[in-house]
Amino acid sequence: MGSVIPRPIPMPVHNADIAAIFEEIADLLEIQGANPFRVRAYRNAARTVGEFGRDLAALLARGQELPKIPGIGEDLDRKIHEIASTGRSAFLERLHQELPAAITELLHIPGLGPKKVKALYDQLRVDSVEDLRAAAQSGKIRDLPGFGEKTERHILDALAVRANETRRFRRPVAAQYAEALARHLRGARGVSRVEIAGSYRRCRETVGDLDLLATARDSGPVMARFTGYDEVAEVLSQGETRASVVLRCGLQVDLRVVAEASHGAALAYFTGSRAHNIVLRKRAQARGLKLNEYGVFRGRGGHEAVIAGDTEASVYAALGLPWIPPELREDRGEVEWAERGPLPELVTRADLKGDLHCHTRASDGANTIREMAEAAWARGLAYLAITEHSQRLRMAHGLDPVRLLKQMDEIDRINDSLQGIVLLKGIEVDILEDGALDLPDDVLGRLDLVIGAVHGHFDLPSARQTARLLRAMDHPHFTLLAHPTTRELDKRPPMEADWLKVIRHARARGCYLELDSQPDRLDLLDTWCRVAREEGVLVAIDSDAHSVHDFDDLEWGVGQARRGWLEARDVLNSRTLVELRPLLARTL
Repeated sequence: MGSVIPRPIPMPVHNADIAAIFEEIADLLEIQGANPFRVRAYRNAARTVGEFGRDLAALLARGQELPKIPGIGEDLDRKIHEIASTGRSAFLERLHQELPAAITELLHIPGLGPKKVKALYDQLRVDSVEDLRAAAQSGKIRDLPGFGEKTERHILDALAVRANETRRFRRPVAAQYAEALARHLRGARGVSRVEIAGSYRRCRETVGDLDLLATARDSGPVMARFTGYDEVAEVLSQGETRASVVLRCGLQVDLRVVAEASHGAALAYFTGSRAHNIVLRKRAQARGLKLNEYGVFRGRGGHEAVIAGDTEASVYAALGLPWIPPELREDRGEVEWAERGPLPELVTRADLKGDLHCHTRASDGANTIREMAEAAWARGLAYLAITEHSQRLRMAHGLDPVRLLKQMDEIDRINDSLQGIVLLKGIEVDILEDGALDLPDDVLGRLDLVIGAVHGHFDLPSARQTARLLRAMDHPHFTLLAHPTTRELDKRPPMEADWLKVIRHARARGCYLELDSQPDRLDLLDTWCRVAREEGVLVAIDSDAHSVHDFDDLEWGVGQARRGWLEARDVLNSRTLVELRPLLARTL
């Protein structure tokens, strides 16, 4: 394993590019009906590589070997080398030749996974978006097993939305392109700083484009460096202080160059949101001021005087406000709140004392219990809950009572030899269609915590889905509702339920909600995080780690929590272990 690339990489390849190829291979293999374990190997590899903390292509370009990555054997190692050196995969190209060229487009329709795409292709010969629209409009899809009228309606709705939407990138994927480009621009002559603004800075879960702000005395060198960047596929526009390009990955990037005196005003303006900026502009007007990306001005005509703009704090202060964190700038009452008193002290990654959701090799994880414990400790965590899948998830090698009891004994043995971190005994137990839990009470009662999760029957009517969740939370051993809405970005919409009722029931029954930090989930949604805060229900920010690298995903979960106005006191796992244990010991 780990042969060295003999020549430099002709064009930059990011981990996200390698992950996207592996994910597409998995999709096409599943559509073909390939061995499920082979499909899962590619999915796991996509996730592991996409979130790996080091740039693999850059390592190989420097003549280094690939680091040891869980789940990456010789075959996948060779494919990573191939993709890193060429940007392509011969295996993926072969799969494309074996299936209709347009079929992968169907996978970008929310709610259509590989299984449904395969059914549509096998039974209706649907192999393009146009075929899908025609089949849905003619009512043919509702008659297929596993679809129904509701699914058909959702497909039509998704197609209508898709027609008016630009492509969006998950924030961790956008980060790989944004951070690399920002580093590149910081090397331009005369540049004092480069910052990423826009929805990325506001920690939106997906971004449609990137806004970069550079501060420089002379815009020429940084503009030339921007438009000449290796990954630029097209220059859309270029002026003296602004330019717009499209990267090879399809991501549009806009650059604005300003002087030091305007840095704060420009950063606030280009961070947005648009709705927040409108509120600020109206507030300025009401005070006889003018606000734009160059600063805050007093006076009219040719007698305007700048009174703020070098820092964001100065801009807000000129409007009679404290600095407002970027994650709150969505015109959801943040300005009115700031007028009345202090804004929330938003949770930070450093506030997290532990992680209450992870998997090991015992189910569908890539590492041992000890390896996961050591990785969590290395990231500053003091406790970690081991929560495998339960027996119903056979594909995930879920644990039955016998295997779970054996693992509990193993955790006790490992705890005896660990220093600096304590393992908690848990399970991610399936919530069945009727709200029952997938394991017997006498086993669940011996655990430190029980995480309930929905992994099927996502399309139940809202009333039935709500009743299902309420019944699960009524269970005396239920602790935490994992990834509550079950949504997966670009793949599956949130399931329908009365979420206010669910949140209030959690409060009444003394249990909690999870914010799953996996980049394709980020579930609980930010709006429901805020409702949970207002209703007094604690939220656990968990990694749902399946490998030692996944603990880094907590960063994305914290960003989502900040958008939901959560403070450390609103987060279950901001407590020390001594503080946490009484909260896990529910008394109904």
